Amino acid sequence: DYRITMALAGFGEDDLDIEVKDATVTVSGEIAQTKDEGRTYLHRGIAGRSFKRTFQLADHVRVSGAALENGLLHIDLVREVPEALKPRTIEIRSADTARQIAA
Repeated sequence: DYRITMALAGFGEDDLDIEVKDATVTVSGEIAQTKDEGRTYLHRGIAGRSFKRTFQLADHVRVSGAALENGLLHIDLVREVPEALKPRTIEIRSADTARQIAA
């Protein structure tokens, strides 16, 4: 199993979108800007801007789930190799004995 983890402090579940198309995972987020009238910030530690990030998945990898915990977005991935592509053992028969080799 594999995992993508992104630090997204300030974003909630409703602010994020995860889209899977072909072998690409796209994570985007947008926070509605709040107007702090009459307030001037010297420093704002959490950026409130929109973002979009794309990840290319390897063959036979699929997204199995996602969770947002304490400002970290975790996207869980699973690699599922089809049976036709897995190695298999072929039995060799002879008149005397039967042996096996890996193909």
